[in-house]
Amino acid sequence: SFSRGLGEAYVAGWWSADDLTRLIRLLTLNLQRREGSLRSWLKLAAPFYDLLKRPFRNTLMGSRANIAAHYDLGNDFYALFLDETLTYSCGIFEREDSTLEEASLAKYDRICRKLDLKPEDRVLEIGGGWGGFALHAAGRYGCRVTTTTISRAQYDLARERLAAAGLTDRVTLLLRDYRHLEGTFDKLVSIEMIEAVGYEYWDTFFRVCSERLQENGLMCLQAITIADRVFDRYRRSYDFIRSHVFPGSCLTSLHAMTASLARVTDLRLIHLEDITAHYVRTLRRWRERFFANLDRVRALGYPESFIRLWEFYLCYCEGGFAERYIGDVQLVLAKPGYREAGGATIGLPGEG
Repeated sequence: SFSRGLGEAYVAGWWSADDLTRLIRLLTLNLQRREGSLRSWLKLAAPFYDLLKRPFRNTLMGSRANIAAHYDLGNDFYALFLDETLTYSCGIFEREDSTLEEASLAKYDRICRKLDLKPEDRVLEIGGGWGGFALHAAGRYGCRVTTTTISRAQYDLARERLAAAGLTDRVTLLLRDYRHLEGTFDKLVSIEMIEAVGYEYWDTFFRVCSERLQENGLMCLQAITIADRVFDRYRRSYDFIRSHVFPGSCLTSLHAMTASLARVTDLRLIHLEDITAHYVRTLRRWRERFFANLDRVRALGYPESFIRLWEFYLCYCEGGFAERYIGDVQLVLAKPGYREAGGATIGLPGEG
């Protein structure tokens, strides 16, 4: 794809830009204007791209390999640009001067309030990362959390962090694929994990989520999306991120998610919030911290090509969100037995 060639040339040092994010925003605008002319070309190229994607399919073994390719780069590396909570997803900046850590915690708390978490709740988190949400939910709301990852590096550090916080009695940490989870829960959370599931497995993912919830359960899903109008063309392409950063990944769209939910679950969408603007700020903070720590990145043994790859990746994403070519949303989904308690406002119970 165009982004793949552009990114590979940047990583190789064949071109540079004084303001890479601004350039990518301009290119994104131009791409959106040319969508019609790209349609027929992508249809012709689709069979070729399907062959390219085949090695990265998210089977049980493939998922573990794909996740390891990105998340097992090293915990020390991610700590250089993430905040103290080690949150690798969009934050919520409630004030102009909010720190990155405050934005991460605000996002976690927003999810907890949308789910109206109570101490007696049993919560399942699919795709727990380094344990940020589990630490917040169990520590602040007193609920019991089962959180899962398939990254060994994330699992090992999350276990240390939970022990240091004294929360091992309230949080169960699993090194397990979502397809092998058991039991039922009152609430379910998945934060920007569906992108790693793979298009062919979304029905499986949502079916598992529905089966793991009690009949009156709630689920909060945070997902990076691409516009419905370009989704089919996007999923059959093979862009820079899918080839060099997140093998096996695929952004979803609102229609793709709701269609899958309708096919295989009894979950109802009861609330949606667009938080795209917050991802622009989140990525900018990550990029600033990444470049402030370049000497430490190099000290970890990463070459200049790796640094340029990550620069392009961070700027590419920031530009995409800034131009709303991609978005970020939080969905609240309810099982048939769910009823709002006391007439609370859906989304942020008790507010508004």
